[in-house]
Amino acid sequence: MSTHAKRERLLLADLLEAVGPDAPTLCEGWNTRDLAAHVVVRERRADAAGGILIKQLAPRLERVMAEFAEKPYEELIQLIRTGPPRFSPFALKQIDEASNTVEFYVHTEDVRRAQPDWTPRELDGVFQDALWSRLERTARLTGRGAPTGLVLRRPDGQTAVAHKGTPVVTATGEPSELLMFALGRQKAADVELDGDKDAIAKLHETKQLGI
Repeated sequence: MSTHAKRERLLLADLLEAVGPDAPTLCEGWNTRDLAAHVVVRERRADAAGGILIKQLAPRLERVMAEFAEKPYEELIQLIRTGPPRFSPFALKQIDEASNTVEFYVHTEDVRRAQPDWTPRELDGVFQDALWSRLERTARLTGRGAPTGLVLRRPDGQTAVAHKGTPVVTATGEPSELLMFALGRQKAADVELDGDKDAIAKLHETKQLGI
């Protein structure tokens, strides 16, 4: 049985191939070629990928990404499809599932939702539960840049506190949409926001939400 991460990986590769190297994405400043290069570098260049989270390493990451972005687009897509090399931690099924399920889902939506003719994608309950499980564990990290208190709530009432503070805004939606919201794609996420109007406006505009 294929894992969620493997399925989302192949969906992302197929989508990148379909829209071509110059299509827009929800990642500010990136087209599809840039996003593809990011995915490949993250899995294959551990010496540079640390720049994703560590500011001091960001210049090296940018240089390596620029090098990969110059590769043939078809080669980048094939590297995404085949996955990480055997010596990479991402080659282990458990780490792949834990680290890449959200990564590939969100980046697939980054491409889908940036296209003018995109339509909502229906996800099964098992996958939604898997996304919620990961969101619960990382809610405080993804919400640390929120300018207000932030609570994430599923339609069934399950909640996760993303940021403590006042006033509090509650974002309600399916786990897949809450993930997009919590990871900085506020304007593209299908969530309902309840709370102080000014606080909601700040949440919509902040670029510090997400990691």
